Amino acid sequence: MATEVQDENLARQRLRLWLQMLKATRSVEAKLRNKLREEYDTTLPRFDVLAVLNANPDGMKMSDLSQHLVVSNGNVTGVVTRLVEDGLVKRTTIKEDRRAFLVQITPAGSKFASEIATAHMTWVDEIMSEVADTDAARGISIMLDVRLKK
Repeated sequence: MATEVQDENLARQRLRLWLQMLKATRSVEAKLRNKLREEYDTTLPRFDVLAVLNANPDGMKMSDLSQHLVVSNGNVTGVVTRLVEDGLVKRTTIKEDRRAFLVQITPAGSKFASEIATAHMTWVDEIMSEVADTDAARGISIMLDVRLKK
């Protein structure tokens, strides 16, 4: 059950902050999705999977990959299936648990992921170019505080 706010003006300001964060996130994601599609003929979910697997070259169980990406197993399965078809990842059955799969990035997938990651960082830098160093550091600190609050 919700409790009353102690400072209504501050509560309204925080609500406005939340709404602006959502709008900014959606705007940045839309720009990144367009860049990925136009320049690499790929999608943000495909890039996300490749980036995580590139950082974990020994591979990950499908369930761990889903948890890491905070998406359903079904969503990851569809993306991984297409990446397997494209030769960017490989999926093997885990001997100890034949119901589970290990997903690993291939050399071609690693090369592609690294190339996109470099472009991705450049795009984000361009999009966020008006944000000063101190503002970026403060924004990161605020987002960590919000995310880690229990």
